[in-house]
Amino acid sequence: FHAAAGIRDSVASRGLGDVYKRQIKTQADTETDVSIDVQGVSKGFGPFKAVQNLSFKVNKGEVVGFLGPNGAGKTTTMRLLTSYYTPDSGSIFINGVDNAQQDLETRRNIGYLPENNPLYEDLLVSEYLDFVADLRGMRGSDRKSNLDRTVDEAGLSEVFHRPISELSKGYHQRVGLAGAILHRPSILILDEPTEGLDPNQRISMRDLVKSLGQDRTVLVTTHVMQEVETTCERVLVINRGRLVADSPVDEILQLAPGLRRVYVEVEGDQIEAGLATLPSVESVSRLDPIDARKRYIVNLSGADDPRPDIFRLATQKSWTLWDLHEERMRLEDVFHSLTVEDESKS
Repeated sequence: FHAAAGIRDSVASRGLGDVYKRQIKTQADTETDVSIDVQGVSKGFGPFKAVQNLSFKVNKGEVVGFLGPNGAGKTTTMRLLTSYYTPDSGSIFINGVDNAQQDLETRRNIGYLPENNPLYEDLLVSEYLDFVADLRGMRGSDRKSNLDRTVDEAGLSEVFHRPISELSKGYHQRVGLAGAILHRPSILILDEPTEGLDPNQRISMRDLVKSLGQDRTVLVTTHVMQEVETTCERVLVINRGRLVADSPVDEILQLAPGLRRVYVEVEGDQIEAGLATLPSVESVSRLDPIDARKRYIVNLSGADDPRPDIFRLATQKSWTLWDLHEERMRLEDVFHSLTVEDESKS
């Protein structure tokens, strides 16, 4: 009653005011199923601006990759989302709740695995998870059921009674992830969860993150582009604290059309000069030949597919065409193109 009276008096004294606006905001985001809503957020450390007027949304149930070069502002953004830092300006809403106003409530909705994954090495895995459960205030049957389910989801049954100090790097990450999901949060924020893992451990962790994303919102940073392509539905790219791309994974390759290229393997005369005359060709790069077969990479200048023109040209010139295909662009190339282009503009 007293809390309701306080809200009523605040609204009465300040018109629509901040409290009422937050209520409207909460209702709107609930209706649109937005888990994370970042609005014009900036954060600086002295003269250095780590995040500059950053805005993006993550819908409930999405698995989103958060990419950027070192020093781009990824970790700062994650610490802002988890209330470790407070924005200098702008607002962050977690499930419709302003995390600057109600940080304890928003933290309950988030599971966070930081990049350095701090663990108490002298504890058993079971002791560490009990400790996390105590910190989260978990009691009774919910505590036991959450522990059992978390151990099963994270694949920790075999090491549950072993000291953390004896575990591999892969199991260290699994223990950290188990601590992040123990209280059954609706949002997971993972900072480089596969850093330092060997290829087999990376695949295992990638599969684990993908399975966890089936009933949660997941925001994950990584430098391994293959993980983004196989795990995430959408990609956010940040550079120098600013958002430079926000696109579904299957569409982000179209953001850098200049990266499209065609591989040509052919026998004949004056091939390079002939290919360069085609209207959609920006440049032709020569590769090492295979016996009498000459090989080229044809870099394209637009969205048109030059392969029919190349086939017709080969027929006219009496070339023997051995191979002709469009090379699949790599997300790594698009990422490099987007961040370098952004730096050249600034």
